[in-house]
Amino acid sequence: MRHPLLFRFPLLLVLVASEAIPQVCAPTERTIILSEHPRTEAPKVYVGGQTATVLRLEKDCDPARTSMLGWKGHFESLICRDRFVLLYPLRDLSPSDRFLLQVTLTDGTELPFIVTAHQQAYSDRQVDQQVNVFENREGYDAVLSSLYRALDRERKLREENERYRKEENSIDHAYATLLANGAVKAVPFRLEKTLTLKDGDTNMVIKLFSGKGKAAVLVNLTNTYSDEPWTLGETRLTTDLTSRTTRPFALRMTPSEIIPGATGALAVVADKSAFVSQEGLVDLTLEIFRGDGLRQVAILLDRRLIR
Repeated sequence: MRHPLLFRFPLLLVLVASEAIPQVCAPTERTIILSEHPRTEAPKVYVGGQTATVLRLEKDCDPARTSMLGWKGHFESLICRDRFVLLYPLRDLSPSDRFLLQVTLTDGTELPFIVTAHQQAYSDRQVDQQVNVFENREGYDAVLSSLYRALDRERKLREENERYRKEENSIDHAYATLLANGAVKAVPFRLEKTLTLKDGDTNMVIKLFSGKGKAAVLVNLTNTYSDEPWTLGETRLTTDLTSRTTRPFALRMTPSEIIPGATGALAVVADKSAFVSQEGLVDLTLEIFRGDGLRQVAILLDRRLIR
């Protein structure tokens, strides 16, 4: 007699190496100190499609003498008003796209910028929302902006340290560490299904485990690409493939990158609470993205994995 859970698992693999899925990330504020840039290199402003980027200046700009070369077809008309310059790209740019922006202040000072884009990993789009431009560090605004940057770095460091502290004491992270290091017999999980996939430059063996109040996935990846290491981008667990329904999980990968010809392991452990919704237990989808932003694989975690 076929076990109903095992019979359903061949449909678990939803997509392999599919197209990257864009996400909306929090906009960023950045400071440029002009005196810190070499005279031969204009500072860069990083933009994103259909996202406004504002340059905040120390002095008023001159609209008649402020322009950007080659903007037509790529940007809305440039807006220069008082101490602000507004850029609005019609679509995403690539790092090879470079537009010269010449901002002229009312006192005649000329400020050149290169408008371009970061290498776009769609799981982590880095776009300047506001760029504060200062001539040197001596101005009060520059000092204040630097203080805000330092406070923001401190806050992020505290959050990261707290996350690491919780992970060290988490039983789920302990289980994920054991799985990633091959100690399958040391964890209280039962192997339900093993799937073998070959996707271009990556071979995968995926093992699905059920557990008492938990579910786990172990992915062994072999990098058959001859030139580049395989690196992990984002990993997320959701109910509907959107960041709005992200659920918590424990993740461990060893090694941190997989060199050509080598094999690595990625383990994910999810608690029963991650499967709980207002309607009861729900199925979840585990998405694994590569470092270049492409989705390597999406795996459906059946709620019946929870025993």
